[in-house]
Amino acid sequence: MTLSDFDTWYRVRYHRTSSAIIAIAFIFSDLFAVMLSFGAGFFAVNLYDFAIINFKSFVTYWLYVPVFLLIFQVCNLYPGVSLAPSEEFKLFTTASFMAHGGIILSRFIEDRELDAISVAFAVSFVFSTFMLLMCRSATHYLLRKKRLGGIPAVVYGGEALGKLVVDRLLDSVKTGYVPVLILSEKLEADAYREVPVLHDISLGPELVRRYNIKMAIVAMQELNEEELTRLLNHSVSAFRYNALIPDFFRATNIWMTVRDFDGLLGFLTSHRLKMGWNLAMKRFMDLSLTIIGGVLILPLLLLLALVVKVSSPGPVLYGHGRLGCNGKPFKAYKFRSMAIDADARLRKLLEEHPAMREEWEASHKIKNDPRVTKVGRFLRRTSLDELPQLINVLKGEMSLVGPRPIVEDEVPKYGEDFKRIFSVKPGISGLWQVSGRSDTDYNERVLFDTYYLQSWSVWLDMWILYQTIIAVLRGRGAY
Repeated sequence: MTLSDFDTWYRVRYHRTSSAIIAIAFIFSDLFAVMLSFGAGFFAVNLYDFAIINFKSFVTYWLYVPVFLLIFQVCNLYPGVSLAPSEEFKLFTTASFMAHGGIILSRFIEDRELDAISVAFAVSFVFSTFMLLMCRSATHYLLRKKRLGGIPAVVYGGEALGKLVVDRLLDSVKTGYVPVLILSEKLEADAYREVPVLHDISLGPELVRRYNIKMAIVAMQELNEEELTRLLNHSVSAFRYNALIPDFFRATNIWMTVRDFDGLLGFLTSHRLKMGWNLAMKRFMDLSLTIIGGVLILPLLLLLALVVKVSSPGPVLYGHGRLGCNGKPFKAYKFRSMAIDADARLRKLLEEHPAMREEWEASHKIKNDPRVTKVGRFLRRTSLDELPQLINVLKGEMSLVGPRPIVEDEVPKYGEDFKRIFSVKPGISGLWQVSGRSDTDYNERVLFDTYYLQSWSVWLDMWILYQTIIAVLRGRGAY
């Protein structure tokens, strides 16, 4: 493809290069989410006592909404592209706490008391982060569907890393960027996944001059230091923004910072789950959420136990042998979802059905597993069968969030990554579950678990728990 051909292709498809539409869409989305949280707070207080508060009066407090937007802007939530999910969760929670806290504090200073309306705003804060995240997710989806959500970006690099960047930008709804051109002297094709390829990496200044494209992403691990420096100085520097994807990206994390070693720049990172304070904080969160949540869902647990007992012969709970932290074996509890002779049936199935054996060896899962009871199929589809693992959390054998607990036969699938990944407690949920669950293969699971270990924070755990609820409601990848 020539530059003239690309000119025709580009001008038909793209007419803007800024993030203005995305930012404006998120402003309206956040306005709507804040008003929803206000309404939820006032409705909850009003529901408790119809006489204590006038539900309609929450309209009066919409004047506070611009304050939320101002704080969101200060917290860098606009234009809101390429934010790590855990960072977005953290920023929304922090900003919402500041805004709601400011309202409550101002009312207290004025009235010298915490009245029902202040309670309503406290309840609104509890709802707000989830409202904001859900509305933003819906806005991301609508922008992508209407082809309004992608900021044009030029990708330097056509080999493995460059293709990976293009794949992620095309397949993800939330990155905010869309690849419109690949610059590579190595890639022979004229297009990759319908993205045009030009074989001249010096075209940066010309592309900016012609099309005002503002973003360049450099993913060229094939260049040596001198070649990369020349590329950055004479081509990439023409763009207003640019991102450099390192070829050691598996060793990076979202908390990485830059440090100066007397003129030499270094990336500073840490393994947070090796720090005693972080482990104690994670354990506290596990215990508190498990105890509070367990009490709230106790009637559901008793009902499910009764249904399992009545629906098929056998025990209510099934303790499956799994490997935990540092490979220590333990019994992971589940509501029994299979017939009591499931192991014998499995051996027979794998012997008689090569396709099932291949599926089992790939993921240790079988779709439409004939060993599963009718009630068990419902429990698995909704992931309710895993609720008894809260017992494992209380016993300290598992965490709410962590790598998936595996059986002994799966250890070879992880290879040399096993010891590193299972240096922490396995989790009821984890990144691989919310990112595809049973549909992911072992290579992807290693990538998800590696990202989790390198980028752990309380906010990441909270985001995964939030996404777990969404994944369960959708029934995505569960069988």
